Amino acid sequence: MEPQTDHSPAHPPLEALAVQPLLNRDYETRPAVFYERLRAEYGPVAPVDVLGVPAWLVIGYPQTLDILRDARGIWSRRVGNWRAYRDGAVPADWPMLPVVESDNCGFRDGADSTRLRSAWSEGLRPFQDRTRPEAKALEQAVRRYADELITVLSEHGGRSGWADLSAQYARPLPLMVIGRLLGSGADSGDELIIDLWRVMDAGPEAREASDRLLARVAELCAARTAAPGADLPSYMLAAVPDLTAAELAGEMAMMCGLVGDVTGTLICNTITEVLIGETGARDSLSAGLIQEAINRATAANPPMANLAFRWAKADVRVGRFQIAAGDPVMVSPAAAHLDPAFTSAGAPDSIYSSRAHLAWSAGPHACLGRDLATVITTIAVERLFDRFAALRLSLPADQLPWRSSPLMRGLRSLPVTYELAADPPAPQPAPAEAGEAPEQDPEGDGGQDSLVRRVLRMMRIAQP
Repeated sequence: MEPQTDHSPAHPPLEALAVQPLLNRDYETRPAVFYERLRAEYGPVAPVDVLGVPAWLVIGYPQTLDILRDARGIWSRRVGNWRAYRDGAVPADWPMLPVVESDNCGFRDGADSTRLRSAWSEGLRPFQDRTRPEAKALEQAVRRYADELITVLSEHGGRSGWADLSAQYARPLPLMVIGRLLGSGADSGDELIIDLWRVMDAGPEAREASDRLLARVAELCAARTAAPGADLPSYMLAAVPDLTAAELAGEMAMMCGLVGDVTGTLICNTITEVLIGETGARDSLSAGLIQEAINRATAANPPMANLAFRWAKADVRVGRFQIAAGDPVMVSPAAAHLDPAFTSAGAPDSIYSSRAHLAWSAGPHACLGRDLATVITTIAVERLFDRFAALRLSLPADQLPWRSSPLMRGLRSLPVTYELAADPPAPQPAPAEAGEAPEQDPEGDGGQDSLVRRVLRMMRIAQP
């Protein structure tokens, strides 16, 4: 990939090119077919339509990695560098506008990004350093929530039955983790997480959902500013005291996406890949290599199939196309993982795969919370397959209902039939926040007022 010095490209500008719709049936149900069709026609970068806006989709692995690393400073995450946005040519109701205008650290560059990312690094440390009491308490909480979710979803079916592991397990589990990280309690988060899905799916309600999400999180952050605790926003403020209220709220709104939607999708996708058994995830799990199973699933179906926009600061050639300064670019880990440059890195039947997948991004915007997401997913997968003697898809794999989203690759539902391995474990006291005493009944007894059941009732899953 080279900076462009010849200002006479051999093709029309992006706005004048015929573009392929990004959202289509193959993209949702057979993404490999869609990406390979693009690769055959265009090479490592293709012009696509993203909900009415033309953009470049980078699908080659080397090109994706080069853009993510951005060693030469060609790429910006600031929406102000988008030429069409500056010119007022982006529709005001474009569903992805709330994402690109969010102004969190994911959409800043240079010193601004570094400052916010340092707050993240220090704020996450207590929860990602497994020697710290906060990390131990969080892991205990995740394990307990997972066990109770499994108990609740199976309690009306005897030793065997049917369940939707997306709605009844993978989605509510991260919701409760968000509550602990914010120091708010999970029972206030149902509408928050539903609005988050609306924003990530870029549907018609995205703008209103984004406004509600930010207002809700701003209230929680204001409370943490007034009364710091053993929680993520308090630790971030301690690390970078000059964080403004708006900045902190923006970062926490992004955290809700990363933990609530991305981690929930990672849990669901890992379970799915194990059950389908075609990508090595099942073999890895059978060998006791849970993190390798997650790695396999992440490479096969990254929770974020495409990473949100960045913009060229100078003309640059990628493949056979010239990307003009100000053009919008999406990089696609899902497509890059199908590039022969990536797939040929290891034998397909090996349970040891390359760790070079790009699901967590790379370079100056690499995900700082990947260890937290991996721990949550590891516990969720471990508890699920420990508690069930058998899990089987209740639909053929090619009929599973995938979400329609320009960013996310996740299921709307994961229907399974199951057989329990044994009776549920005895209820344990609810895990305490760092520095607090363990919660007592009714929170810790698994009864009708337990945290898990309250969350499920809000999501209209559990019985009253």
